[in-house]
Amino acid sequence: MSSTPVTVIVPGYDVAAFAEEALDSLRAQTHRHWTAVLVDDASIDDTTRIFADAAASDPRFRLERHEEQRGLGAARNTGLSRVNTPYVAFLDADDRFRPDALTRLADTLDRTGSDFAVGAYVRLRPDADTPGYTAGDVQPWVTASTSPARERTTIAEHPAASGNIVAWSKMSRTRFWNTHGLRFPEGRYYEDQVLTQRMYTAATAFDVIPDVVVDWRQRREGGSITQRLGELDVLRDYLDALGEGIAVLREAGADAAVQERGALIRTLDLPPLQLIAETHPDPAYRIALDAFLETLPG
Repeated sequence: MSSTPVTVIVPGYDVAAFAEEALDSLRAQTHRHWTAVLVDDASIDDTTRIFADAAASDPRFRLERHEEQRGLGAARNTGLSRVNTPYVAFLDADDRFRPDALTRLADTLDRTGSDFAVGAYVRLRPDADTPGYTAGDVQPWVTASTSPARERTTIAEHPAASGNIVAWSKMSRTRFWNTHGLRFPEGRYYEDQVLTQRMYTAATAFDVIPDVVVDWRQRREGGSITQRLGELDVLRDYLDALGEGIAVLREAGADAAVQERGALIRTLDLPPLQLIAETHPDPAYRIALDAFLETLPG
């Protein structure tokens, strides 16, 4: 089992209902050589206390706090500036790691020497009749990106990996981030898309594993950005992020990944947006969506 230290960056804003579960999932890791940077993005609920209590009671947790809310990208960047371990990973404070997540990812990187490793994930959906959440199955696009296992692959060899665009399904070598100046865009709703495609195109090699490493929560109260796609400014940022991610792949000459990404967006992302557009009161919503479609490959 790996003994390579990893720093996990845990950003959170007003996630008191879930933060303790996220931190417990870290405490339960079979990989023992971790520390976590908890970045409180100026929360106004009990997130601040939960993070502070964790840092006060366990030296593995370090607390950073923004005095003004700056967004998820900025919170992750604050965490990145505090990393002093060979490996780095991410966990949003409303999600949870599977117990073997860090072990599985770190063991893979130790063995292969790749720049980063990518795992599978599932969605935590709210139960219909209880206040709880239940993990679903691995979705087809996640399976396509992470199964079967591949070691020291590239985006040219495995273009379907481009569909795994979330920060928290991965563990990386910290020097990879620093060598390529990788940081999250700030002031955006969708901060993962472009950054992840930059990772794929910059990597000498990466690994993919079919293991589920994260349960990704779909909050019932509609607190996630993904659940706000009916808002015009959120839609525009989403479409911009999708387009910019494709542009990164195209500029790197990853033509097969461009086609994979375009096909997945048409299959997965566009249908719910088109349904919203049919009844949206602002015609600018449909106009923005149609303009994006004209540029989409595939």
